[in-house]
Amino acid sequence: MSRKKSGGRLFRYRGWIQLGAALGTNAHLSGFLNGRIYSGELKTACVPGLNCYSCPGAVGSCPIGAMQAVISGNKLNFSYYVFGILLLFGVLLGRLICGFLCPFGWIQQLLHKLPGKKLRVPARIDRPARFLKYGVLVLFVLALPAFLVDGFGLGAPWFCKWICPAGTLEGGIPLVLTNESLRGSLGFLFWWKIGLLALTILASVLIYRPFCKYVCPLGAFYALFNRVSLTRMELDGGSCVSCGRCERECPMQVQVLKNVKVTDKKAAQDDADVQAAVKAVGEALGDTGRILVRESGTEPLVRVMVEAPEHETCEKYVQQVVDVIKAKGYAI
Repeated sequence: MSRKKSGGRLFRYRGWIQLGAALGTNAHLSGFLNGRIYSGELKTACVPGLNCYSCPGAVGSCPIGAMQAVISGNKLNFSYYVFGILLLFGVLLGRLICGFLCPFGWIQQLLHKLPGKKLRVPARIDRPARFLKYGVLVLFVLALPAFLVDGFGLGAPWFCKWICPAGTLEGGIPLVLTNESLRGSLGFLFWWKIGLLALTILASVLIYRPFCKYVCPLGAFYALFNRVSLTRMELDGGSCVSCGRCERECPMQVQVLKNVKVTDKKAAQDDADVQAAVKAVGEALGDTGRILVRESGTEPLVRVMVEAPEHETCEKYVQQVVDVIKAKGYAI
């Protein structure tokens, strides 16, 4: 079976896969009734998606929470297990985890299906804003838990404590509802987190998966494997007619490619200056993206595609290569 057909089938059953993943990672259903957090042996294993450890139904650990727990100890520890399992998830599944296996991503997706006005964030705001999640990963998940410690040398899980709306929805609210003692001790932190959750819910109704795009540190970590992951989305360049529909309709606002009509597609692709430009772009992108230049099999076209976290970056580097093709006199 071709990748195209198998990918289409996967997307056809996406909703059921997401439901199964949410139930599978929160299979301790009795916890939602008695307000008790599962503490069995399965809790030592990390699940691939963002799913709060304190959720009464959670049967596994959140990788972001586990990472902070290790880093915030009284010694700067490096957990080979936590980082190793994240590396394994990233290489094998990559961003498929975000699209198919993350319960909080699914919740945002369902919220966006609610009727009402929808917003599409302009590219000039959307692309730079996507860098925010890398800052959240570095600052709140890695740096603050490691270096901002108390008198005993212990840090705090800053992301879980001050930001994570998934923890509030999946853990905080169910535990407060089922434990009277907790209801009597609510303070500023709880209501701060409720406010962030409310903001995330409202944003999710208006914008497709805003937390995933702009805030999620787990998504930022998995994004580092976009180029090497065994599971990733690919463009069928042979079927592309550069109509722009993919870019207009994709809820995650991914980039596509630019077709350049040329006099000699093989000569244009193999030209030394064009290859030098392609190499320069590849080096500039590093592990954050990739560039692909190839000739069309049926038309006098050279297709130039750049994948990068920001749309402006893609446009800049695509145009950089296209300008060389035009400067060498190949473009029609």
